[in-house]
Amino acid sequence: MSYEKVAQAEEKVIGTKQTLKALEDGIVKELYVASDADYKVIYKVIALAEKNDVPTIKVQSMKKLGKACGIDVSAATVAILK
Repeated sequence: MSYEKVAQAEEKVIGTKQTLKALEDGIVKELYVASDADYKVIYKVIALAEKNDVPTIKVQSMKKLGKACGIDVSAATVAILK
């Protein structure tokens, strides 16, 4: 279900840097974080999402998250925009 929602989202940002910027701009509706991502990479994203009361959904695989976004590489985070 989560991967399908990511795949169907019209407006999304992929990757930690872009997700952080979108969270700072206050335009994130939902955040998807891969459970197998390195914590050092994603902890700032998770902290900012909690601070901004953005729902965070954990998914199992970076590879599957990237594939759901239509890219050939893994993705640690994906943000669905408002």
